[in-house]
Amino acid sequence: MPEEELAARVADVLAVDAADFCQQAEADTEVIKDAIEEGVFDNPQAIVGLEYEFYAIKADDCTLRRVPRRLLELIGFEKELGLHNAEMTTSPQPLNAPGLAAQESEVKARLRTALDVTQSERMRLVSDGLWTIPPEGETAGTYLADSVERTATTPDGTDRTIRIATNMSDSARYHAMANTDRAEAAGMRIAAPHVSLRADTVMPESLITSIQPHYQVAHAPDLPEYFNYALRIAGPLLALGVNSPFFPADLYDEDATADEILRDGWMEHRISVFETVLNDPTTGEGKVRFPHDLETVDEAIDRIVADDTIVPMPVEPGERFDDQFPHFRRKHGTYWRWVRPVFGGPTRSAANARIEFRPIPAQPTVRDSVSFLAAFAGLMESLTRLEHPVHELDWQLARENFYAAMTDGLEAELTWITNDGREITDGLELYEDLLAHAEDGLVNRGLSEEDAAKYLYPLRRRVRQKVTPASWKREQVRAALEDGADLADAIERMQQRYVTRQSETLLEGSFADWIGD
Repeated sequence: MPEEELAARVADVLAVDAADFCQQAEADTEVIKDAIEEGVFDNPQAIVGLEYEFYAIKADDCTLRRVPRRLLELIGFEKELGLHNAEMTTSPQPLNAPGLAAQESEVKARLRTALDVTQSERMRLVSDGLWTIPPEGETAGTYLADSVERTATTPDGTDRTIRIATNMSDSARYHAMANTDRAEAAGMRIAAPHVSLRADTVMPESLITSIQPHYQVAHAPDLPEYFNYALRIAGPLLALGVNSPFFPADLYDEDATADEILRDGWMEHRISVFETVLNDPTTGEGKVRFPHDLETVDEAIDRIVADDTIVPMPVEPGERFDDQFPHFRRKHGTYWRWVRPVFGGPTRSAANARIEFRPIPAQPTVRDSVSFLAAFAGLMESLTRLEHPVHELDWQLARENFYAAMTDGLEAELTWITNDGREITDGLELYEDLLAHAEDGLVNRGLSEEDAAKYLYPLRRRVRQKVTPASWKREQVRAALEDGADLADAIERMQQRYVTRQSETLLEGSFADWIGD
């Protein structure tokens, strides 16, 4: 889309009256609350789904590559923040043996087609937490921070200057965030050990990619119970999934040594990128954060509508069921919490209340991603049904677990309450309890013990070997440095090795096959 046309669309978005938008969103909550009371959001059983993000690279050298929009349409993927991003959303399925199998089969079928199509373009889609090799001939800093100014005429006939991020998708909402009078509510920077990048847009957030399992609760008023359990498993599951220990080499401070970067770097920089790009650094709690416990489903709805509105979006009429609360839906799109409730559905019969679990970065293989989906869903089933005592874990400790996992991965000291009510910090005992309950939840939904164990095997292997994708990457970089490479070359070698191993295992193997490389 030409920049002038995009600037005009952004100007239209910026003309939306914020007070009226918020008032309409507030009114929408009554529609949702009434429907919940009528049982509209209830389901006969739990339902699962998955959002899966990728980035594109040149197949020969692993440099980042922009994805042509026509290609995204051809492979049936959706655009995300950056021009290099592509996202797949699976069809919701019942949580049972055929449903989980269908989730995995759909991801594989659509991804295989996408890989075949992109191969003809000498391109490859990568499942990873954070890209590290910028486009050929460009630096990561320039790619992420580059923007231009264009003049657009607002609906009232006046001209205004609009800033457009050069490498951002043509979604007016993304670009509007840099142009609203609330722009200062987003940090638009990256702040991590030995990394400091400032930009004029939210484009630096496009460094990161994730998987997002969804779990639809059977009875909407019970959502807070599931939500509070999800907060307590967020740290342990994140620790198992860490996959972004390095930034592109040119983003590191010039005076930082390789030893310092290895010593001080975190296992999951994706968490800090999302928070520092989108949170206001001058205030306390930001829009991207570890949320507090919920007491009622009405509280979940009220929190969303009360959240800070950075970009009030125009709302178009529609025929879907959830078009009955369109302003609320729009507002939910910028309700960024690491665990968040969702209320929606295309039809009245498909209306649902679900939990979107956002801490996990994109994983090395499809099987690893589905393993996290199965573990999350199994835990939602088992912990709630058995009233597992970890719900008594203090919220502050659950939050500390989350950020400790971000920093140290499986090396973090996490606090857990076992099935027999003991508070522990031993990692092996924690995961023995956690994964046993994940398996119990899957078996209770009709999976055989053998199939449940198969889904969870990739995670059990990580625990036994004390290896995560992030620790694997660190060892690859450390080995290259010991061979005499500088940091930039070591990170590049690691990334190329990651892509090579992924190309061998993405569809039919797992990260367990990499352990021992």
